[in-house]
Amino acid sequence: MLKIPLLLIASSVFAQTPVDAPKAPAPAANASVATFRGVHFTGWAAGSTKARRRFAAEMKGAGFNAVVIALKDYDGHVFVRDVPLAVKTGAFTNAIPDLPLAVKDFEDLGIYTVARIAIFKDDLLARARPDLAVHFPDGRIWTNDNGTAWVDPYKKEIWDYAIDIASRAAIAGFDEIQFDYIRFPSDGKTRQCRYSRADHSSATAAAALSELLKVAVARLKPLGVKVSVDTFGLTTSVGDGMGIGQSMEQMAELVDYVSPMMYPSHYARGEYGLKHPNAAPYETIQRGVKDALERLGPRPEAMRPYLQDFSMGVRYSPAHVRTQILAAEELGVRGWILWNAQNHYSWSAIQAGPVIKLPPQPPKPPKPPKKPKRDKPAPAPAPVVQAVHQENP
Repeated sequence: MLKIPLLLIASSVFAQTPVDAPKAPAPAANASVATFRGVHFTGWAAGSTKARRRFAAEMKGAGFNAVVIALKDYDGHVFVRDVPLAVKTGAFTNAIPDLPLAVKDFEDLGIYTVARIAIFKDDLLARARPDLAVHFPDGRIWTNDNGTAWVDPYKKEIWDYAIDIASRAAIAGFDEIQFDYIRFPSDGKTRQCRYSRADHSSATAAAALSELLKVAVARLKPLGVKVSVDTFGLTTSVGDGMGIGQSMEQMAELVDYVSPMMYPSHYARGEYGLKHPNAAPYETIQRGVKDALERLGPRPEAMRPYLQDFSMGVRYSPAHVRTQILAAEELGVRGWILWNAQNHYSWSAIQAGPVIKLPPQPPKPPKPPKKPKRDKPAPAPAPVVQAVHQENP
């Protein structure tokens, strides 16, 4: 039986405490005002009934109401049964033995479910089906700096593959399909990428992704699911598609939600005029969200960013997570998703008190000047002189 998606389950809305307000006892209620408070959950973990139910209970207890579950990972493994191409290429992995039950465990607690499907970063498919891969000019399979192969975004067989997985996820009960890695390669020797379309350009790349989304939406909407996409964080501020085909405005016109992956650790030093974006999560998210809302125009509700709940270069605490949430919500964003590759989340980020702005990091104290080196005294030839020079150099 096809499932009509549940409306977002939103708990009571609580007002934020202004940053400069007098301190008050922390209320027991959740501080977040977002109607979509999500976390990402790996497919491997979702397959364990015990781990899944514990995780769902923790989510619910902390005030989260949405989960994004990986059903096709960026390495190419697929956790959905009976997809013909996945079976033929050996991509299917029985990580989630009972997918409908996994969905039900979350939805029994009123948790909205999203299926994440990575599309074009797919080393497994590229090597199993070289005819679908991106190639070097000499015909070899193209790989990025880490030796990972990609499949050709112009190939419609790959579009059908992703939509086939998505359709089965919809039938299993998911409320929403989220397409990830819906882009062209970005790292490595991308100038040497050769695609099935000889006239490849930024414009043709963006057009191909838009056409894919039109096809996907037309086939998935009758199944009662919403459709969303993940994008690079900087697509909120850069309007040229970044050379990977991701035009935020074009994509947002075709789907229900856009989720730029706005991890402060992934922004280069100096971005947004910030010396160290990773150490300034509030300012980084604030600048990116502001730009995104300007691009989305009349559809601010389409903005649903991924936020960082992991440490990379800077040790992130719940306060670092909380300040990202504040930066987004102050600008009116009512939905966000936390990412942690190990499923270890800062549940207190929206719980037990007002969301606070992280104070700026104090400047590092200047290093003390190096002491000038003293010349070693020349060895004394006579014992009487040695007795005089007892002080160490």
